[in-house]
Amino acid sequence: MKNKRKIAAIACAALVFCNFSGCGGDNDDKRGSGAGHMYSAALEYNPKSLDPQFANDPSSATVIKNMYSGLVMKDGSGNIVCCNASDYSVSDDGCEYTFHLREDNYWFFDKNENDKIDDDEYFPVVAADYVFALRRILDPNMHSPYAKDFMCIRNSQYIVNGSGTVNGLGAYAEGDYTLVIDLDKPCAEFLALMTTPSAFPCNEEFFESTKGRYGLDDRSVMSNGPFFVRQWFFDPYGSNNILYMRKNEVNENDNYSVLPTFVSFSIEDSEEEVRQRFKAKEAECFTTMKVGGYNPRKYNITGQKAITLGLIFNTEDKIYSNPDIRKAIALAADRNAIREENSDDISPAYGIIPPATDLLGRSYRDLVSDKQFDVFDTRAASELLAKAKVELNINSVESVKIIVDSNTIDSRYLHQLSQSWQDSLGIYIGIEDLTSAEFNRRLADGEYSIALYPLKGDFNSGIAVMNEFDTVDCLKSAVNDMNCAENLLRCPSAEELVNRYSQQEKAILDQFGFIPLFYKSSYLVADEDNEDIIYDAFTGSVDYRIAKNYS
Repeated sequence: MKNKRKIAAIACAALVFCNFSGCGGDNDDKRGSGAGHMYSAALEYNPKSLDPQFANDPSSATVIKNMYSGLVMKDGSGNIVCCNASDYSVSDDGCEYTFHLREDNYWFFDKNENDKIDDDEYFPVVAADYVFALRRILDPNMHSPYAKDFMCIRNSQYIVNGSGTVNGLGAYAEGDYTLVIDLDKPCAEFLALMTTPSAFPCNEEFFESTKGRYGLDDRSVMSNGPFFVRQWFFDPYGSNNILYMRKNEVNENDNYSVLPTFVSFSIEDSEEEVRQRFKAKEAECFTTMKVGGYNPRKYNITGQKAITLGLIFNTEDKIYSNPDIRKAIALAADRNAIREENSDDISPAYGIIPPATDLLGRSYRDLVSDKQFDVFDTRAASELLAKAKVELNINSVESVKIIVDSNTIDSRYLHQLSQSWQDSLGIYIGIEDLTSAEFNRRLADGEYSIALYPLKGDFNSGIAVMNEFDTVDCLKSAVNDMNCAENLLRCPSAEELVNRYSQQEKAILDQFGFIPLFYKSSYLVADEDNEDIIYDAFTGSVDYRIAKNYS
């Protein structure tokens, strides 16, 4: 390691989905300009945990992504490629996955505050570390938010419901460098699941040694990825909170380049504080849902549509719990009223799964056009409204306001649709802009009639999107507890999965409890001398491994 550098607490919490090389990098890039930089970054909040099998907030996801690496990963085109696996094979019946591990991936634990890596600070990552990680996910005592994603592994259902033990999970090591995972039925999205941070390895001996503090401080974590945590300081009542990472040189080789030397995160209390650091030129990039005011000639601005914004209805509301009222609103939503000049930020949504979701290396929305779900019909909408008035024994429908998270979307887009509802149905549907905190509180407390809900999966998969309808209370009531993701986890092929996704979308849309209106972009705004900062719009993680700075 090089001489220790002064810690800088600056800002960046990037939102972008850039092209990403495979786990093996090009060493020519490393030797060329742009490498060796100390990246100044920021986390909007203190990470809740650096435990990959448990953490699910964006700040944690960013640090985890820079600390760990997994067996496989997605490249910039959405194809699944090897990372810590040298290769893998799948049985003819699609139920057995065998991964052969690279023998040059190491755990590193920074024991000393010096610049030398001691021999006892690193040791190989082996197959048993992946077995232990999967067992932890499915252990009901752990309450991992990712257990639902891995219910395709053999015996997982018995373990989760308490009738089996984690030792019976269909994942086992054959020696140090061969991992076998058995599924109860074929799962076309299983490899995609294995690219997620929740499938990163966990060393059992080290985990036990932390005595319940795994992932909670800088002495209770190890790294097998591009960087390790040298210092993590957070005082909720103080300032100058930091999380400082250095290049993990033991995992760098001819096939795996780590370009920056340091990543130094400041820990902020809000997105606005991150923005202010960028404005003061103390940060190299920042993330936002709204990009207005930043000139694309002066900044590198990249966006990706990973969110579907749709109307949901309070099932306790007398008027808007009525199925005919909901359907009338859906049929009268003139998405063509959305002006074309807004297309980089939003686009009309007729389906549920957003365009950033990939399958077979392509956008799912390229494989399945959502125009098949277009139900715009003002005449039918008026007839349904008349029918609903009779059912509800009312002469008119009183005005109502849609609650909107103002941090997610500019409500002027919704005003365009509001006018179409008034013209077609004679119902005034206004908009109530709220802060994110107030929006979430109102949803939780049921203080709304209609809400514009931002739907996003917790990883890049249609299964993750559908899982939201199984786990989020206000969405579960919208679709009458359909167990949306269960049959998708047991789909034998990607081609069949395309059909099942489409069928599942239609089944949800036919209930008119979730009415998609917009696909929405989120953004990274970076200084023009930065390249290849990789954002995962689904987990919220920002990956700096191949990031370059040319200043």
